[in-house]
Amino acid sequence: MHHRTTVVAGFAGALALSALTTPGAAQADVFSGDIRITKVVVNKGKDIVLGTTDVKTFTIAVTATDDSGIETGNTFPVMWHTPLPNGDYYGLVGPDDVAGKCVRQSFTKTTCTHALKINPRIHPQDNTTAGTWTVSAHVLANDGDYLTKDSAAKAKVLRNSRLTVNASPEPVKKNKTITVTGKLTRANWETYKYAGYTNQAVKLQFRKKNSSTYTTLKTLKTNSTGNLKTTVKASVDGYYRFNFEGTSTTPAVKAAGDFVDVQ
Repeated sequence: MHHRTTVVAGFAGALALSALTTPGAAQADVFSGDIRITKVVVNKGKDIVLGTTDVKTFTIAVTATDDSGIETGNTFPVMWHTPLPNGDYYGLVGPDDVAGKCVRQSFTKTTCTHALKINPRIHPQDNTTAGTWTVSAHVLANDGDYLTKDSAAKAKVLRNSRLTVNASPEPVKKNKTITVTGKLTRANWETYKYAGYTNQAVKLQFRKKNSSTYTTLKTLKTNSTGNLKTTVKASVDGYYRFNFEGTSTTPAVKAAGDFVDVQ
């Protein structure tokens, strides 16, 4: 199901932030005075990973400085994926708490942290928006200086991944062949289901029963439906798992180890 719709950037303008209502590709920073945004941290530095149903809550922390101090309650970040020529955006996400929670590090320096929610059934809009998103931020100083930074930070919004493994037969005689199967899937933001991730390199790994370290036995690729299948000889008791290292749109994931008893 293709359901791309637009979220009007005037949403930000309604909060008196008109400088955020034009597409990032066509706009430079807007500022007055010596106010500066020195740091922006999205989701505490971690990627934002979305499945098909659950709403993800995350934070954007904006640190700014000005000689007169930063006016708390007047910082405002938004995160977006694609600007459109008419001033609208695909995937515009704004904070629930407009004022944010502000902490002064000094008279001139303040960090305001905002809570945002991203809904896989609303904001991504289709699978093409997986990957890098942009954060724009607006701050105001006590003396009236202001800054709207069009590209204050980047963040990754990724399609959640799942990976399974099954090693059989269990138990198995020493040095006999076992078959290891599994499947790599990822969230589809258009059908709201998980589907096989095709033609992806996945490592088959093994750790001995009393070890904490996995070693890679071989690398194979998923087929047209995301399935994996290979064979190995089992010589000692231990755990087999698949390990996918991720892509620019999909996070890394490891299957829980499947134990094989060698007799």
